[in-house]
Amino acid sequence: MIRIIAIDDEPLALRQLELYIAKVPFLELVAACSSAAAAKPYVAKADALFLDINMPDLSGMDFIKSLPDPPAVVFTTAYSEYAVEGFRVNAVDYLLKPFSFKEFEASCEKLRRQLEMKEALAARDADPFLHFKAGYRTISIDVRKIIYVESMSEYVRIFLEDSDAPTVVLYSLKNLIEQLPANRFMRIHRSYIISLKHIAEASRTSVRLDNDKTLPVGDVYRHAFSEYLASC
Repeated sequence: MIRIIAIDDEPLALRQLELYIAKVPFLELVAACSSAAAAKPYVAKADALFLDINMPDLSGMDFIKSLPDPPAVVFTTAYSEYAVEGFRVNAVDYLLKPFSFKEFEASCEKLRRQLEMKEALAARDADPFLHFKAGYRTISIDVRKIIYVESMSEYVRIFLEDSDAPTVVLYSLKNLIEQLPANRFMRIHRSYIISLKHIAEASRTSVRLDNDKTLPVGDVYRHAFSEYLASC
């Protein structure tokens, strides 16, 4: 169940949210509040907020920005000009009043997918090992020790900090990058994934790792890699 707080200063709009939430089987209403201030005691208990923006005293936008660890948020408002700002605070969705149950339901599905993805990423990060089948064996790789990965047709070679020889497994680079933490690894070429912590020197066209291995940056990946370098 996804625990929800509904916040809207208009009684009819708040009542509509309550009725809509009751019709979605995977939602549980924690509280229905007529102001952001009234919702504050319940925030720690919620997975997500359905939040009006244009409210007196404290707007929904200012409220979400004031929270150090905000839940997921779907903004509900009659004013379309807030849409861009809403997505700047990583809103899951933006419902423009008056909205139908069908539109509300679509936002709920989007919310569920995002929360499930977040949960899956948290579970993945809790286990630092990747597990590969190799015949009747299972090979376990400590993600924290990966320096880089090289594609070799249907196989990948995984180079580790504590091993002179790479570990070779039947796997694709495309599937592997989806399994690795995005904040620690980057695909820089159709044949290479690198651990960002092992970069010793880099330019737009090549990377030298701290094991003295130099790898090319492919044209397709150059823009994303350049943006990463600029953010460092």
